[in-house]
Amino acid sequence: MPPQSAQDSIPPDLDALRRETLEFIASCALDGCRYVYSAQSSVATLYSSCYAATARSLYGDLDGLSATERDTWATYLNSHQDEDGLYRDPVIFDQGWYAEDPLWCGRAHQTCHVIIALTALGAVAAREFALVAEFSDTAYLVSWLDARDFGERVAWSGNEIMNVGTLLQYARDFHNDARAGRAVELLLDWLDSHHINAATGVWGSPDLSVPVQRSHAVQAAYHWWPLYFYDRRPIPYPERALDTVLATQNPLGGFGWGVHNPAEPYASSACEDIDSIDPLCRISQATEYRREDVAAALRRAMPAVLANRTPDGGFQFIRGRAYEYGHPEFASGPAQGAMFPTWFRTLSLALIGMATPEEPIGRMGWQFIRCPGYQFWGGR
Repeated sequence: MPPQSAQDSIPPDLDALRRETLEFIASCALDGCRYVYSAQSSVATLYSSCYAATARSLYGDLDGLSATERDTWATYLNSHQDEDGLYRDPVIFDQGWYAEDPLWCGRAHQTCHVIIALTALGAVAAREFALVAEFSDTAYLVSWLDARDFGERVAWSGNEIMNVGTLLQYARDFHNDARAGRAVELLLDWLDSHHINAATGVWGSPDLSVPVQRSHAVQAAYHWWPLYFYDRRPIPYPERALDTVLATQNPLGGFGWGVHNPAEPYASSACEDIDSIDPLCRISQATEYRREDVAAALRRAMPAVLANRTPDGGFQFIRGRAYEYGHPEFASGPAQGAMFPTWFRTLSLALIGMATPEEPIGRMGWQFIRCPGYQFWGGR
């Protein structure tokens, strides 16, 4: 059974964590390129095949692949690229959450994951993104940003803006698109001056005195801060932002506040946890403000993340709960690991390790890559 407390979940040694996590990922492989989401999945999915590459990359486990194996995997990923440059998985396209190809979780979101996997494999997206040309138009970009919801659905806007910004950064750095670079600057200038609260360091109108709404505000900001961090651009009001993020930690050390289940308010999802862990780790590198508080929060967060380990060696999205991540092929049982939370929770641990190099978790040799999105450390 999954561990019943955060403290109980700490493995006797971190080598066991690495070994068991990689064994779980291997158990989801159909071959060297194609991976299923969990033990109950029936077909390989593009997301899962990307998560395998990104999680293995964090552990340095791709280093042993031959050039041919890397190229074969990258070719498989690039075979899913549409004529407009975005990536499509026919297993999930236009179904579940992905119906009508929404910007927050459709092909643009998928593409942001594929480019990380490709970079980890030493490859590049084969085609340029038509979306980049659209959003590189100054007037269009500003009108689109002005139309985003910074109220009740600010967290959804977080995903939308991150996806656009990440693809603009990738086009600038990997497709040598100067127009995309100028669009990134405009996007960040806009965020600097619109809907940002100087007293809290986050965007939008959620009531931050309510824990769930405070969590939503940080979840939104988490998706924009990496755009700043990757470009080594200071975020607005970093001290106030740290105050707000630190206030999202719950009594069990995670960062959930009942979004998924009000009856179990501290059962953190993989998203809620990393959405606070990532900015704590990154902002603390830029300021001495509350440095000890951040370190203490990260020490409490690590066992809370590890509490989501499963008997098969993977991680759960929410401890002890079956969960379907927007499509039946992204489902896992109450004691099953799944590819998305295994990658995201491993990334949480790697970020904690980079921010606390003096701790054992910081001496595991985590490997990050130079690619916009989620899995870089230190920026361009």
